[in-house]
Amino acid sequence: MDILKRIAEHRAREENLMWRGTFAEYLQLVRKNPQIAQTAHSRVYNMIKSAGVEESEDGTRSYQFFSREIFGLDRSIERLVEEYFHSAARRLDVRKRILLLMGPVSGGKSTLVTMLKRGLEEYSRTDEGAVYALEGCPMQEEPLHLIPHELRPEIEEELGIKIEGELTPYNRMRLETEYGGRIEDFPVCRILFSEANRVGIGTFSPSDPKSQDIADLTGSIDFSTITKYGSESDPRAYRFDGELNKANRGLMEFQEMLKCDEKFLWHLLSLTQEGNFKAGRFALISADELIVAHTNESEYKAFIANRKNEALQSRIIVMPMPYNLRVSDEEKIYAKLIKQSDLGHVHIAPHALRSAAIFSILTRLKESKKQGADLLKKMRLYDGESVEGFKGADLEELRNEHADEGMAGIDPRYVINRISSALIRRDTECINALDILRALKEGFDQHPSITKEQRERYMNFISSARKEYDELAKKEVQKAFVYSYEESAKTLMDNYLDNVEAYCNMNKIRDPVTGEEMDPDERLMRSIEEQIGISENAKRAFREEILIRISAYARKGKRFDYSTHDRLREAIEKKLFADLKDVVKITTSNKTPDEHQLKKINEVTKRLIEEHNYCPVCANELLRYVGSLLNR
Repeated sequence: MDILKRIAEHRAREENLMWRGTFAEYLQLVRKNPQIAQTAHSRVYNMIKSAGVEESEDGTRSYQFFSREIFGLDRSIERLVEEYFHSAARRLDVRKRILLLMGPVSGGKSTLVTMLKRGLEEYSRTDEGAVYALEGCPMQEEPLHLIPHELRPEIEEELGIKIEGELTPYNRMRLETEYGGRIEDFPVCRILFSEANRVGIGTFSPSDPKSQDIADLTGSIDFSTITKYGSESDPRAYRFDGELNKANRGLMEFQEMLKCDEKFLWHLLSLTQEGNFKAGRFALISADELIVAHTNESEYKAFIANRKNEALQSRIIVMPMPYNLRVSDEEKIYAKLIKQSDLGHVHIAPHALRSAAIFSILTRLKESKKQGADLLKKMRLYDGESVEGFKGADLEELRNEHADEGMAGIDPRYVINRISSALIRRDTECINALDILRALKEGFDQHPSITKEQRERYMNFISSARKEYDELAKKEVQKAFVYSYEESAKTLMDNYLDNVEAYCNMNKIRDPVTGEEMDPDERLMRSIEEQIGISENAKRAFREEILIRISAYARKGKRFDYSTHDRLREAIEKKLFADLKDVVKITTSNKTPDEHQLKKINEVTKRLIEEHNYCPVCANELLRYVGSLLNR
C-alpha cells in the first residue's frame, strides 16, 4: 500500500465535501432537500436508521448501527431508539429531556456514546447527513435562524420545514456590521462534525468542583479584548468555546453527570426545556443538541433521593443499560476486547471464552419463582436454546420477572484481566477453558467488591461452568472420533425413521440385505429415544410428531435431515457417542498407546486442528483431559 497516496486521496475526499455559498443559495438547497434543516435529534435517529434495521420473527428490531461493537443489548437498544431517538426526531416532548444511560460498570454505556459520536462524524460526511452552518460562527449555527420571526410561518409552509431558535448575539452583530442587514448575502458553508476539532461534538467531564469553572460549559469573557471593544457585553469580547457552544447541532456527552457540582446541572434546565442557555451578559443563546449522560445505579438512587434535584430529575429520561445476559453474545464481547488488546496473537482454545461467559452470565441472573426454571435453564433460554418444558411465552415471563436483572454481577473487564493474568502465569501462546476458570476463581480474593457470601455463590458458578465445559469437551472428542460423522448420523437417522414410519402406520419393514419382512425394531428406536428421556408412554406421541414434521417439510419442498429437529439431533448424537464411549476412553487414557491407538489419536488430533480450530497444544490437552473424565 502506498501510504502517502492514500493520505492524499483522503485529503482530496475531505476537500471535495466542502461547500460555500450565500444564504440565498443555501435556501435553494433546503428547497430541494428539506432534511438538511433537521434537528440534532432527528439527525442522530436517521443516522442510526440508515445503517439498517432487522426485524426478527417475534417483532423485535435489531439496529445494525450498534451491532459491530455492542452485543447482547438488543432489547435495551431497541427501547432507546424507539422510545427516545425516534420520538425526539418527531419533535415530541422527549427531545426536551437529557438522555441518562444508567447501568453497571463496563456495561457498554461509554461504548454506545462513543459510537454515536463517531457515527455523527461519518454521517456528516454523507449526502444524507450533510450539515450547513453560518460561516465563521463559533457555534456552527443553523442558517435559517437569520429569517425574522414575522416571516417564518409562511416560509415554513412553503419549504415544509420548522424553524426554531434565535440568532446568536455574535451573528446578529455580524449581520448588521458586516452585511448591512442583507440576510441573503450572509455566507454559509458545509461543516464536518469532529470531536477533535470541537465541531458539533462535545464532551464534558466533571473535575474538582472548587477549580472547575462554568465557562467550561458556556464559554467566557476574553478580557484581553475588553479594551478593544469597550464592553463585556460586546459579543466579540466573548469566547463561545464552552462544550454547550461547540456541541451545537450535534451531541454533547456529559460524563458521570451525577458526580458533577449542582451549579453545572442547573444550566441544563433551560437548555433541555427551552432549547437555550444563559452565557455572559447576553440574552438567552439558542442551542440544538442532544445531551447524553451516563451514571451507575447507586449514584442515580442518591440523586433522586435528594429533593433539591426534582426539577432536573423531571427533565431526564433514564434508560437502563444492564449487562448482557446471553452467553453467545458475552463470548463476542470477550473476543472483541482480546482483539483490541496485545493478546491478539494468543490462541484461545474452543469453548474457553464460552466457559468464562457461562460463569459471568450466571452471576448476573436472578433466581426465578417459576417451577423448574433453575439458573442454567434460564441461561439457555436467554441464549435462544430449546429447553424441554418451556415455550416462548415462558421466556417472556422470565424476562419480565425481575426489572433490574443484569444490573449486577461480574463485568467483562474482570474476565479479561483474569485471562491476561492466566496468560502471563502460563507463559504460553495458547490458553484453554480450565486455565481461564482457574484464573477467575483465584481472582475472587483480589476483587474488592466481592463479599464472602458472593464468593461462595461465585464458586458454585465456577463449578457449573466447569461441568458445562466437561460436557462440551467430551462431545468434541467423541465427535472427532466418529469417522464420517455426518454419514454415520444420517445412516442412523434413516434407519430410525424407516422404523418409526412402519410403527406409526402399523406396517412391516423390509430388511435391505435379505429382503425379509420384519416388525419395526423397537429396541433400536427406544435406544435412541431414551437418550433424551422419552418415556415408554410418550414414545408414540414423539414418533408421530417426527412424521408430521417430515410431512410438513415435504409439502414445502424442503429436505428433512437429522439436524432439522433439535431433539432428534440430540438423541442421534448421544446414541452415537454412547456406542463410541469405550473406544474413546481406552484410546485417550492409555499412557503407552499401541500402534493402532496412536494412529487413531493422531487422526483425532488432526481433525480437531483442521475442523474445530484447535492448535496442537490445546488439542493434546483436550484429549488428556477427556481421558481423565471418562476414567472417573
